[in-house]
Amino acid sequence: MSNVSLEIGGRQYSVASADGEEEHVAMLGRRIDEKLRAMGGAAGQSESRMLLFAALLLADEIHEMTVRGGAPAPPDNGPALARIADGIDAAARRIENLAASLEAAAR
Repeated sequence: MSNVSLEIGGRQYSVASADGEEEHVAMLGRRIDEKLRAMGGAAGQSESRMLLFAALLLADEIHEMTVRGGAPAPPDNGPALARIADGIDAAARRIENLAASLEAAAR
């Protein structure tokens, strides 16, 4: 057994982990910390309330994954995907125009 030091919500925690599992435990701690930072207003909360909110967010994420058959919820990339789709459409039009020009030149 070894100890892993985690920083979650600006607080330090030391937790025991099995040998060889230290990086995995550290990754889980970072994930919890990310959830807390995403909440924004967690800084003024008590330690137990802050960790409760993080646990609820993670439990909801697991629930959604279970409902979706194990697939994580897709990120909201709507604007980025629309720009990519527009770029693909424009490229397709240019290719079609080039193909038409080549066909006309070959006649």
